[in-house]
Amino acid sequence: MTQTLQPHPTIVQAEHVLNEVYLPRILRCLEELSLEQIWWRPNEASNSVGNLMLHLEGNVRQWIISGLGGAPDLRQRDQEFSERRPMHRQALRNRLQKTVGEACRILHQLSAENLERVHAIQKYRVTGLEAAFHVAEHFSHHAGQIILLTKMVTGKDLKFTQLPGEKRNRPGKLPAW
Repeated sequence: MTQTLQPHPTIVQAEHVLNEVYLPRILRCLEELSLEQIWWRPNEASNSVGNLMLHLEGNVRQWIISGLGGAPDLRQRDQEFSERRPMHRQALRNRLQKTVGEACRILHQLSAENLERVHAIQKYRVTGLEAAFHVAEHFSHHAGQIILLTKMVTGKDLKFTQLPGEKRNRPGKLPAW
């Protein structure tokens, strides 16, 4: 009889925040925006929602799919920020969903040895656990920027915050700590 090992709690949390909290929020923002708003930049020192989504896809792919999963690293980071041709919302959606889904499958299958092993990713030497934590933290950081940009251009309350005792079902609900 084969025993199934439970993923490390940090990996479970990383999968949760990527796939169940921040991805739904980003996709909800994407639906609220016009194509012009997706690619709007407040200024040249800032990024558009579209560029941030390309950046998140590149980061997750490089750190998890390539760095921990062994796929070739084909990332061209500068292009994530320099893209100015309006890519359609469905293409952005599909790319990010596919990448997050693939990354979560890889994270779920990581052995304890792989989590402890040091990996060379970008110019860093990190354990598998550190890589997973970095990606979840990085994803949440840019999700916050996407949410702020969406609120700025639409003027809408996206209703992502649910206070204790409220019964509204909101996308990407964080667990009660």
